[in-house]
Amino acid sequence: MNSSFNKFLTFKTMLTALLIIVFSINFLLIERVDALSDSKQLVLDAWSLVNEGFYDPEKFDEINWKRIRQKTLQKQIETSEEAYFAIEDMLRPLEDPYTRILRPKDYELLKSSNFGSEINGVGLQLGEDNDSNKVKVVSTLGGSPAEEAGIVSGDFIDKVDGISSEVLGLANTASKLRGESGTKVLVEISSESGEIKEIDLERRSVDLRPVRTKRLRDDSHTIGYLRITQFSESVPKKVEEALQELKEKEVEGLILDLRNNSGGLVSSGIAVADSLLSEKPIVETKNRNGIKDAITSQKDTSFDGPMVTLVNKGTASASEILAGSLQDNGRSILMGNQTYGKGLIQSLKSLGENSGVAITVASYLTPKGNNIQGQGIMPDKLLDLPDASEYGSADDKWVRNAELFLDSFLEKEEVSIQTPEISNQEMISLQ
Repeated sequence: MNSSFNKFLTFKTMLTALLIIVFSINFLLIERVDALSDSKQLVLDAWSLVNEGFYDPEKFDEINWKRIRQKTLQKQIETSEEAYFAIEDMLRPLEDPYTRILRPKDYELLKSSNFGSEINGVGLQLGEDNDSNKVKVVSTLGGSPAEEAGIVSGDFIDKVDGISSEVLGLANTASKLRGESGTKVLVEISSESGEIKEIDLERRSVDLRPVRTKRLRDDSHTIGYLRITQFSESVPKKVEEALQELKEKEVEGLILDLRNNSGGLVSSGIAVADSLLSEKPIVETKNRNGIKDAITSQKDTSFDGPMVTLVNKGTASASEILAGSLQDNGRSILMGNQTYGKGLIQSLKSLGENSGVAITVASYLTPKGNNIQGQGIMPDKLLDLPDASEYGSADDKWVRNAELFLDSFLEKEEVSIQTPEISNQEMISLQ
């Protein structure tokens, strides 16, 4: 009995000692994690933000998202740069190039392009090709080094300073193209036809000039021309001012030019649609819970005359929302080429160390329920015409086609208005 009791006491003592050791080890591990919190906290914060906001939570189960976090935190992460690389590795299984880490320089530049009027770089707006997963040129900014070098929408970025874009990925390719004014970057480009060329580009400050307008006059009608190059925060107000100015010049129709507008702030694109539509659906958004929220325009409009909207394969994201809403509601005919096909919405979140993370939080559908992602929007009238050297210039055949269409429409409208008046006069004379 005593022997059994003594064995029990020995076992109890050993168990207690073991528990003390386990708790001590856990305490030490907690202390070690705290010691690395400056760098690992970036990883934890990024994981949490994506976990809370990513639009497709089913993907988490498919890739074992929690296990990825655990494995990532087991890595040696002692600096901010190591944290950024770890976050990139962590996000890669999501297979969404738009959900990405933004290092301080990239985060600041993205904010500048969304809220400012100029940006330093070569003027390329990039996306990922749906078929090849290559980094593809969505559009070039007007007056930028890229545009002057002849780079066009649809070209592929193969290398930047000798490093393959497949190795860099979309975010890092875009990052390497940005930089201080006066510095140079060597870019290897391949066209859709397979032609390869190297171009030495000098970075500089590019004036975004998001809203440009003028009046087009001929012998019979006055048409307004409004070009939006991207949707930054200031655009809705600038568009309102531009439309008011055109109305004061008594324009009868409007050409809205969205060519090579790769998007920007979705809220700005929706606000512009609101100024052109009266109590009509603008877009439906589908979030991670599968809820479709329809956004409807207000009653008052800034311009209610006939419209033509010009689009091409560089028309993407927020500009596709605007174009799709105008087409589906019969508010404007679309002319040009099939648009790019980016139907995903990103939210920009701040991290420590002045960095950030862009997260795809929703997808969007046009008012008629058309999914734009990977498909784009087909215009009502296709234009097989070369691009003008300067959009909206006298040699811009796209604008001339739109102008002729509006002239024809206005003439038909005048006939339809005059016909009842003639009939009434005839009736009076008969009396």
